[in-house]
Amino acid sequence: MFVTTVSAQKKLSRDERMKWWREARFGMFIHWGDYAQWAGMYNDVKVAHGGEWIMNRGKIPVATYQAAAKTFNPVKYDADAWVRMAKDAGMKYIVITAKHHDGFAMFKSNASKWNIVDATAYGKDVLKPLAEACKKYGIKLGFYYSQAQDWNNPGGAVSRKVATDGWANPDSARIDAYTKEHDGHWDPYQTTATMSEYIDRVSVPQVKELLTNYGDVAVLWWDTPTGMKDEFAEKLNAALALQPNIITNDRLKRPNFPGDYETPEQKIPNLGELDGKDWETCMTMNGTWGYKSYDNKWKSPETLIHNLIDIASKGGNYLLNVGPDALGQFPQGSIDDLKAIGAWMKVNSEAIYATTASPLAALPWGRCTKKIEGDKTILYFSVFKWPVDGKLMVPGLKNVVLSAKLLADGTALKTTDGKDGLEINVPANAHSPIASVIKIEVKGVMTSNADKGKIKSGSID
Repeated sequence: MFVTTVSAQKKLSRDERMKWWREARFGMFIHWGDYAQWAGMYNDVKVAHGGEWIMNRGKIPVATYQAAAKTFNPVKYDADAWVRMAKDAGMKYIVITAKHHDGFAMFKSNASKWNIVDATAYGKDVLKPLAEACKKYGIKLGFYYSQAQDWNNPGGAVSRKVATDGWANPDSARIDAYTKEHDGHWDPYQTTATMSEYIDRVSVPQVKELLTNYGDVAVLWWDTPTGMKDEFAEKLNAALALQPNIITNDRLKRPNFPGDYETPEQKIPNLGELDGKDWETCMTMNGTWGYKSYDNKWKSPETLIHNLIDIASKGGNYLLNVGPDALGQFPQGSIDDLKAIGAWMKVNSEAIYATTASPLAALPWGRCTKKIEGDKTILYFSVFKWPVDGKLMVPGLKNVVLSAKLLADGTALKTTDGKDGLEINVPANAHSPIASVIKIEVKGVMTSNADKGKIKSGSID
């Protein structure tokens, strides 16, 4: 058995625990479960919202949903290939849905038979080979776990709003009557236990299984504290002692369990919005988290790379999602985007990894990240709009320049101190049509509001 021994390790300080995460900047989210075989369709109708929400949005009865899982058989699942794709794209960690809101565990669980080993034709735990591949390739592994919402295990919570907004033009009286009677549930089986019983019977035991059977777990990614009480959160929080150096997000139970970082979803915060906080934007490549056969509106590599740079320039991490299909394959659109990101990162990752937020005001032509080394600051300017006149102006930069060059090939660049900032003479053509990086070393330690509590004594914490 793949059993962890980390509980015997020394417990690190928060800054020590967060060090790898702050330096990683880029990770892969994987939304995968039995819902992938529905592919966004129920009774030949396209169901709105993410593919992983199909049971809720389609109001699929528990018996019907569980019966369909018997044919779930992802025979093309290749954990090694998945992790290699993440690594080649420049990602440093993976967070996979160990259990989403439908309550289906993608691992062998003694707390509920509603898991991939006991309830499907596949009959194998998919997390163990993923954990082994992550260890092989030096990728940190994290588990997403829906601690409160569960639409199949009795007693699990259901969001009232989402339980009714799948109906076609429901009137308010009908919604009020339905939520009063069902508290958001649509199948009587869902209410045959209390939430307190569910937490004790399913949620806490499964978290303990995840933190015991898969080696080092870097991240526990809670999701939606629907119906959560402090007493429930205390029990789940206590289970984290099994992995004393684990990092958690802010979705266990607000506000008393803030976790280690905040999680803006499908958006990038404005400059200064989350200064001084650790944060991670999670985002889809198309319009869904879980697989939908008909969602082919893929974001361009340019958009995704610009997002990564923008997020790093504001001191955040980028958790970019892939939704594998029912056979266990990444959609081709995801594969293509990952390859394109990887090609850019192979040349320019120095401008992303272990960087901190820009010390400068917003730049009209691109973004800035930085590193501090002793008494000097390294600035990385990712240029989205290459200047047609060969002169790039950096407003407000008055520090003495020690060196300036193109990151891609080391070409030295001439700089001139101007009245409004630093002027950099650049070649006529950009090295990359997406973002070319200029590396500047200057005297002095330049910090920003986003560095609060993260940079000490002129070094990266």
